[in-house]
Amino acid sequence: MPVTFDPDHLRESLRPLVDAQPLSVEARVYQRFYGLDLPGRKAPVGSRLGRFDVDGFEVVAQVWWPQQPVATLFMYHGFYDHMGLYRHVVEWALDQGFVVIACDLPGHGLSSGERASIDDFAVYQHVVQALFEQAKALQLPQPWHLFGQSTGGAIVVDHLLSDGAGSPAQGKTFLLSPLVRPRAWGWSQLSYYLLRPFVKGIARRFSDNTNDPQFKPFLEADPLQPRQLPTAWVGALARWIKRVEAAPRSTRRPVIVQGEEDMTVDWQHNLQVLRGKFDQPEILMLPRGRHHLANEIPEIRQEYFKYLTEHLK
Repeated sequence: MPVTFDPDHLRESLRPLVDAQPLSVEARVYQRFYGLDLPGRKAPVGSRLGRFDVDGFEVVAQVWWPQQPVATLFMYHGFYDHMGLYRHVVEWALDQGFVVIACDLPGHGLSSGERASIDDFAVYQHVVQALFEQAKALQLPQPWHLFGQSTGGAIVVDHLLSDGAGSPAQGKTFLLSPLVRPRAWGWSQLSYYLLRPFVKGIARRFSDNTNDPQFKPFLEADPLQPRQLPTAWVGALARWIKRVEAAPRSTRRPVIVQGEEDMTVDWQHNLQVLRGKFDQPEILMLPRGRHHLANEIPEIRQEYFKYLTEHLK
């Protein structure tokens, strides 16, 4: 998989998202590289790529419009991920008549920042609020729905627990493999405290986190994939876990999809926490599902997308 675009050059070439900047040749190459140009769709889809500033980061965002939009879906990706890995979610949302708005989190994808690092999860909440402001400026249609995979799910959970009653996104909430704490968290914390004085990060190990045999090789060759796990991010996660587990209960009712073969998050613990934090969340368990549900094999995606669609009624 050759690198066919320069992430830094592409980001620097972008204007604010609200400016309706025509897609450059490089931007079209980027979209085509990840299938974000959605070549298989029969009806044309509008698309926009731009950026905005949050806490000193240049955050790159993207919007897709169906021909007759009826609502908006805010999509938040997982740790190490970026928008380019979420084509299947974008396709499903467009099939529902939703505008999709998404961004690469700081340190991920096309956005600026030390790769995959963050000093405080509060920055992610500032990104959420900034993306809402972008959607308001673009006059994206209500209701506004929320979608998050893994760390993106943690970001959405944090938003609902802190701002859920007053959130402008009062539609549905969809969480795939939501993170509260990762698998083997006790060992991860011990490693963090032992390593923190000596190293800024450890080498990333790619795992088979879907049943699709082509996904891991794709990730390993993906030019936007971080290659290290920063210790700063682990420290920020540790502080966030304490805060979110102590947060007051919310009356919101998210729709959660969780794979039983997920070896990335401590899903048994996480579901227990989420059941205690929300009002009877709707949960679909997938016996064969692994962690990266957004890129699972078609039969698993079809099962949970059908479930999500049913909960829109």
